[in-house]
This record gives sequence, C-alpha cells and structure tokens, in this order.
Amino acid sequence: MAKINRIEIDEFWADATIVEAGDYIYTSYCMKNEGQPIENQINGAFDILEERLQKIGLTLDSVIQMDCLFANIQDLNFLPAVIKQRFTNGKYPARKAYETKFIREGILFQIDAVAFREK
Repeated sequence: MAKINRIEIDEFWADATIVEAGDYIYTSYCMKNEGQPIENQINGAFDILEERLQKIGLTLDSVIQMDCLFANIQDLNFLPAVIKQRFTNGKYPARKAYETKFIREGILFQIDAVAFREK
C-alpha cells in the first residue's frame, strides 16, 4: 500500500502545501507577487506550482486539474495566455475558476492543483 507523504507543512495554518497520496499529488496556496498586477500574480502562482512539483521530481506536464481562485473573476481573461505559455503541446489540465475573497487585500490570484505521477 502506498503511503501518504506531506511536504511543506505549516504548523501555524495547520496544512501541507504538497501532499503525495499514491500516484496523485495535491498542491495548494500557490501564489506569489502579492500586491502586483494580476499578470504578475498569475505568473508568480505558476512559478510556485512549478517549484513545488520540482521538489518531488515532476513538471507542469503532470498537472491534471487546477482550481484557479480570483479576487475578481473578470481577471480570468488573463489566464489562457499564461496557460498556453506554461503548458507545452496543448497538455492543458482540466480547470475551474472561482471568485473569492482572500485574507489580504493585495492577493488577486491563487492556484490549487492536482498532479499525477505516471509510471
């Protein structure tokens, strides 16, 4: 039986930003460039997602599903161009977009994602 591996544990918030469960990897709170324009925050979130996946030997090509959280859902219009740059050969993940209220005013975007480790 595969074991569950929790990585990047935050004791204050009581969560793990990377969890490996069998062949599936769950990432959360991918965000960066707080207070900057939406394009910078979207790219920053993908930078963090990439960094987290690299820690366990994966790339963005392994991402199969994303939840994209926006402070303003109209900013969804900026997302496709970034996804087309970051995911090669049309290997896009399934995704949903939500509008939400973040804990701090300068946060405009965050990604939570699921990846799959192929054997």
